[in-house]
Parts: sequence; structure tokens; C-alpha cells
Amino acid sequence: MPESTTPSPLPQNPTFRLARPEDAPAIAHLGSTVFRTTFGYSMPPSDLETYLQTSYSASSITCDLLNPTITVLVATSPISPYPIVGFSQLNRSSSEPCIADSPKPVELQRLYVDTSFHGGGVGKGLVGEVERIAKEEGYRTLWLGVWEENFKAQGFYGRLGFERCGIHSFKMGECVQWDLILKKAI
Repeated sequence: MPESTTPSPLPQNPTFRLARPEDAPAIAHLGSTVFRTTFGYSMPPSDLETYLQTSYSASSITCDLLNPTITVLVATSPISPYPIVGFSQLNRSSSEPCIADSPKPVELQRLYVDTSFHGGGVGKGLVGEVERIAKEEGYRTLWLGVWEENFKAQGFYGRLGFERCGIHSFKMGECVQWDLILKKAI
């Protein structure tokens, strides 16, 4: 199980912006690093490597950046040696049965923050930016999936007002895991 992190004592002053195609390698690196740290212990190594190669390659991230139904946001920080310290996506083309009756739903997808920036407002800021864009576009329900064993993320989303409304399976190779579906009115 990944070690818990403590908030950085340094002021992080994150900046949020829309991702650009040239950000794809940095997003891919951060995504694969965070995914491996968070979920890697819970699945066979071959399934993990295959998933990372298909979901977190620079070309896969570039496809997301060019997809008109997905908006990718990034966080940067002047104190980081890395170009991107967090990212998230607003996905307009996904759905879940448990949110079908919710007014104008849209998915908050892939909220990933470098572990050295946990507790510094990066994740909360990215969620705020996703909410702002969703509201501007007329969406009224923000939903997401969070791994059933990721208690830290569940607590974070709960503090932001998300409530459980369902569950779905998430298959990576031979490995099947379960995500809780959470939603909130925006």
C-alpha cells in the first residue's frame, strides 16, 4: 500500500490553465507515476504495465487533448522542478446508470496530483476549475469514479460535497477492481 504523504510546508501557489499539446509528455509522466504509486500494488505487474502503456503514453494523452468532448486542465507551481504538478479532465461523453436521472451530468475524470503537492490546494483548485467550466457550460451535476480502496481520495471528495450514488467495475487486463460513483450538484 502506498505511504501516506504529509502536506508540503512550502507555499505552493498553484496556477491552473488549459492543457496544451506540448504538455502531453509531462501529463503522461505524472499520470503514470501517480497511478503506479496509488494502484500498482493491487494488480499483477503485467496488467499494470499494459494499462500504463495504453492510458498514460504521450500519444494517449495527446488523443485526450485533441478530443472535443474532453477538457484537460493542468496545475503548475513555481516551486516545482516539474512542469506540471497536477491535472484533471472534464469528460462530456461518459455516463453511468446511477447518474442517468441527475440533471445535466458531466464527469470529473483523472484528478491526479504529484504526491509532494498533496494538501497544498492543487487538487481542490483543479476541482474548482472543473466545476467552474462545467457550470459555465450549463451542467448541473458533477460525477466521478473513485477506487473503493482509495480512502484518502474518498475523504477528499466527501469534504468537497460529493456523495456516493453507485458502483461499477473497472477492468485492467485480468484485474477487475471496483469504483464508487460519487456525485454532487453544481
